[in-house]
Amino acid sequence: MKLAPGSLSWVLVPFVFFLFFLILSIFLKEILVSVCFFISIILLLLTGFFLIFFRDPKRDIGKAIVAPADGRIREIKNIVDEDIGKCMKISTFMNVYNVHVNRMPLDGVIKNITHHTGSYLPAYKKESDRNERVILTIKTDIGIIKIVQIAGTLARRIVSYVKEKDKVKKGDKIGIIKFGSRVDIFLPADKIKNITVNLNDRIKAGENTIAEIND
Repeated sequence: MKLAPGSLSWVLVPFVFFLFFLILSIFLKEILVSVCFFISIILLLLTGFFLIFFRDPKRDIGKAIVAPADGRIREIKNIVDEDIGKCMKISTFMNVYNVHVNRMPLDGVIKNITHHTGSYLPAYKKESDRNERVILTIKTDIGIIKIVQIAGTLARRIVSYVKEKDKVKKGDKIGIIKFGSRVDIFLPADKIKNITVNLNDRIKAGENTIAEIND
């Protein structure tokens, strides 16, 4: 199983401690054996959880504008954004079972990356707009688009895989939000022909088309 960049230590640490307590239980007696064995089982389960959470499966890149994140579509609406102007906002909520590697929706150049500190409210709530987040503005063939990675209740760290001025291709990995979160994408409204997803649709980053571009 391929793991997301930078996640190997999350898997190795509980696995090493699992082996330690498992071996220790062999040399102890009576109740201590049970305690060490119980701890080793918990650590093995934790290792399995991290393996699932940090998995990074290969994706067949879709057509047009693809999803930046795995998860469920929570919001689709027209808004006026300070960076984009009139745009379509599409929000994707990721739970702990989703793949958390985020991907580029189309080819572009990273124009700016801004990190904002904040709270850690559940990512599906409206108030989560004040949460810890990373904002990427990206220059593309359809103009400036924006991706906002938002931390959730359990998500305490947003890790970027890209930096300013990087040229990135559609489907390239741009970062990961650890342990449940939300990703918003803002697309210029006059460049979008059709939104191809609906509320509550389940999507996969890089694979599923979320919008078609005007000819």
